[in-house]
Amino acid sequence: MLITFFRAIILYIIVLIVMRLMGKREIGQLQPFELAISIMIADLASIPMTETGVPIWNGIIPILGLLVMHLGISFLNLKSIRAREIICGKPRILIYRGKIDEKALKKERFTINELQERLRGNNIMNLGDVEYAILETSGQITVIQKPEKRNTIPEDFQITPDYEGISYDLVIDGKIMSDNLQKIGKDYQWLKKQVEKFKMQPEEALVVTIDGKGQIFCQKKEN
Repeated sequence: MLITFFRAIILYIIVLIVMRLMGKREIGQLQPFELAISIMIADLASIPMTETGVPIWNGIIPILGLLVMHLGISFLNLKSIRAREIICGKPRILIYRGKIDEKALKKERFTINELQERLRGNNIMNLGDVEYAILETSGQITVIQKPEKRNTIPEDFQITPDYEGISYDLVIDGKIMSDNLQKIGKDYQWLKKQVEKFKMQPEEALVVTIDGKGQIFCQKKEN
């Protein structure tokens, strides 16, 4: 019982490390070869996790082998466009200039109902609003609306908004984010003065952030 417990922990750590080394992607954004490797890793880890008679290395070594294979395919994708097309496929235009491409739908085995469902997932309720719909290699659909149906942006009114930049976390759950303070050219004393305006110390804050305009948001932790 105890052996199974520790084997499960070891395999979990190995799988977690391997998945982190494979990169950051959501499940819906995985390429086919990435999804296949992920499924195989899960299967390989489950056998030695439950079967104590199977040496744990029988699971770890194949998992590391799949990691090497994944890194090799990823490197090949970076270096060769042709290899990328063979392994991952190519994006396909399902709607071109407002017209549904029936041949493309048949090649991708897409029904009109499935296309409409994907469009609704992009907040498009009317097929007539779509100028282009592109099926990406990950299986997601990118939608470009017709010009008259797109949301307006400041450029449409010849307005140039002020630069905003990004927000930085300065304190998270009472812990000072020293790296972020360095990025904005500030130190702890500056942070302390800013937080004291909210009648607390940095260590008492649940969160402190600063945006690109220098505005600070601060909230105190509950006792």
